[in-house]
Amino acid sequence: MSESLEIGCTSRYCRLSLRERTSFRSSEKATFVAYLSPLVVEFKGVTVDIRHIDTVPAFTTKDGSEICELLAHRNSSIRNQSLAEARVAPGQTTTPNYHPRTEEIYYILSGEGQMRIGDELRRVEPGDAIAIPPGETHQITNTGGETLRFLCCCAPGYEHEDTVLVDAQG
Repeated sequence: MSESLEIGCTSRYCRLSLRERTSFRSSEKATFVAYLSPLVVEFKGVTVDIRHIDTVPAFTTKDGSEICELLAHRNSSIRNQSLAEARVAPGQTTTPNYHPRTEEIYYILSGEGQMRIGDELRRVEPGDAIAIPPGETHQITNTGGETLRFLCCCAPGYEHEDTVLVDAQG
């Protein structure tokens, strides 16, 4: 029994086509479509890690937001940064915090909110990218009626130990 396997990937899924020559005529194919995550492929000596958001477990960060850590040193070959999708429910806000070592970039995917960095408060919406330097106290509030979703890139990668919570009173 010999098999041939074809794999074609898009950003959302991999399509596997399998032909088992002993049980299929040459013109017949069985096609399987599945979300493969984590998908780890070695190609020319380089490891490629692919994670799909639907398969990454969520956890609550120290500031109270829920995140799905897509790529970080805990789950991939990435060592010096992390990428996560964060979520804040309608009417909720994160605890003011800062990171002594880590710089962050937020990229708003959906929803609307207010971003506070230091004493500055700005409205944010899909398409906005927000730079948060190390040591800057920040907090995000969901001001809309749907979950506020944003990508969060941290360098170095996110760690609870590098998150310092700040009393909202001062």
